[in-house]
Amino acid sequence: MTATELELTHHTVSTSRGDIAVAETGTGPVLVMLHGGGPGASAVANYGQNLAALSKHFRVVLPDQPGFGGSYRPSQEELDGFSITQIAVDALVEAFDQLGIENFHLLGNSLGGAAAIALAQQHPDRVIRLVLMAPGGGWLPFGPTPTEGQKEMWKYYNGEGPSLSKMKSFIGVMTAEPKKWTETAEARYQASLDESHIAFYHRLNAHFAQRRGMDPLWRDLHKVNAPTLLLWGRDDRTITLEGAQIMLKYIRDVQLHVFGNCGHWVQLERQAEFERLVTDFLGNGS
Repeated sequence: MTATELELTHHTVSTSRGDIAVAETGTGPVLVMLHGGGPGASAVANYGQNLAALSKHFRVVLPDQPGFGGSYRPSQEELDGFSITQIAVDALVEAFDQLGIENFHLLGNSLGGAAAIALAQQHPDRVIRLVLMAPGGGWLPFGPTPTEGQKEMWKYYNGEGPSLSKMKSFIGVMTAEPKKWTETAEARYQASLDESHIAFYHRLNAHFAQRRGMDPLWRDLHKVNAPTLLLWGRDDRTITLEGAQIMLKYIRDVQLHVFGNCGHWVQLERQAEFERLVTDFLGNGS
C-alpha cells in the first residue's frame, strides 16, 4: 500500500513563523516523523513507503519543515536572525500545540534529524523516545567537509538549474544502489521544480555557507534525555557513520544499528528492517 492509497488527513496549521503543512494517518501513540532536506523533499515523499506498516501501531504525524513541501518558505530576514534548525523547532512546537499533541515519539533523518535533536534538547519533557537516522548537527565528521552528499545537494540548483540527470546523480550519492530508485528520482525531480522552493533553497545554501554548516548540536548531546535509537547506513556519503561516535559517547541512553550496503536513506533502502526496528524500539505503540 502506498501513501496515495492510505487515508491521509491534511492540515495547514498557522504559527507565528508561518503556515506548516501536516499530514497524518493511523491511531495510537503519536509518532512525529521529520524529513530530510534534499531538493524536492517533503514528509510524505520521504516516508510514504513506511506509512502502511507504522500506521498500524501509531498516529503518524508528518509535518513539512519550513521551506519544504506545503509549508511556508523562510525569508532572508528570518534566516539572517535564526538557524534553520531553530526556525523548524519553533514552528513545529507551535504546530503541535495547536494540534493538541503534547508528548510524542520523534523520528528524524538528516536535516530533520537536526530538528529532532534540537527539539529533544529544548523540550525534553515532550519527547518520549527518539529515533535518529544520520542526523545533521549531532554528528562530528572525521573526514573532509563538505561531504560528497552535501556537495550534491548544494550544486543541484546551481549552474543550469535542476534536471532529471542531476536528480539521478543526487540519488546516486544518497543511496547504495541507485538503479532501484528510478521512480523516486522522477518524483523528487518534479517536486524540486517549485519556484518558491528553488528560491528558498538558494537562501538555505547561502545560510549554511555563512554559518559554516548546521548548528553544533553535538555540544549539548548530554541534554538528550529520551531513549535514543541511531540508524545509519554504513555507506552513507552525506552524514558519514564515523561521526556517530560522539553521539554514542554523550547521549545517556543510546543504541546504534548499522546497515551494510546502505546509504543515507535507511527508511527507503532498508524499508522492512527500518519499520521493524522502529516499531520494536517504540514499544509496538504501547
